[in-house]
Amino acid sequence: MKDNKLNPFKLDFDSYILQSEPEQQENGKLWQTAIGLQQVDGLTPSKYLYETAKRNIDGEITIEEAKQLIDSYYETRQGRTKDEDDTEEADKVSVRIREILAEKTFSFTPDLLLSIHKRLFTGVFFKVKAGHFRDYNISKREWVLDGESVLYANADMIRQTLDYDFGQEKAFDYSKISKEEAIKQLTRFIANIWQIHPFGEGNTRTTAVFTIKYLNSLGFDVNNEPFEKNSWYFRNALVRANYTNMNKGIYMNTEYLEKFFRN
Repeated sequence: MKDNKLNPFKLDFDSYILQSEPEQQENGKLWQTAIGLQQVDGLTPSKYLYETAKRNIDGEITIEEAKQLIDSYYETRQGRTKDEDDTEEADKVSVRIREILAEKTFSFTPDLLLSIHKRLFTGVFFKVKAGHFRDYNISKREWVLDGESVLYANADMIRQTLDYDFGQEKAFDYSKISKEEAIKQLTRFIANIWQIHPFGEGNTRTTAVFTIKYLNSLGFDVNNEPFEKNSWYFRNALVRANYTNMNKGIYMNTEYLEKFFRN
């Protein structure tokens, strides 16, 4: 995984936001979250993305114009390497996440997951269909599990399992429990959605964007900083919340994910 903390463009960008006017800082924080979430797949945005983000923060260009600039930038580049393809993904997905997080809309339905995935990854992923649930079974070796994999939902059961978990969450009454109990409930719901792994690629970033918007819809004052600075921790916490190996004395543990949400 690439260490974005050593990225000089990011360090300069973070300092730039701190020195911005208060009304610009909120926009800047959305950009920081969008960029930070690329860490879950070890991706690093380009210098051009940071420059474009600054122009948007300053009000020089709209988010739609920022998207167009990023798209045009890559349309003119031919014969790219694998690293350059990864950078293109990071740039395009960053600007799209920034756009979605700023929208004051939310629908509590699995269809929102499909919508988010489609908007983030159309024209970015070619091995999987953006905006479609996976139609094949998967396993993923996790370094945090010493190469073992979480058991993900069978492809034939994705929609039914999502409908069940969304139904359970929708029926849950948060008014009768403490904030600490609410965190535990939310943690389990989000962990379940991630474990279903409805998408072959881009699952964690889609889940993260959905999570932020869901928490906002519930009235939580969401601190996006953990997603910005610790998105890799977020993914590993999701893994531990969904892994059991009784022979090794390991059981599902949401403790690490709960710590993330408490921040």
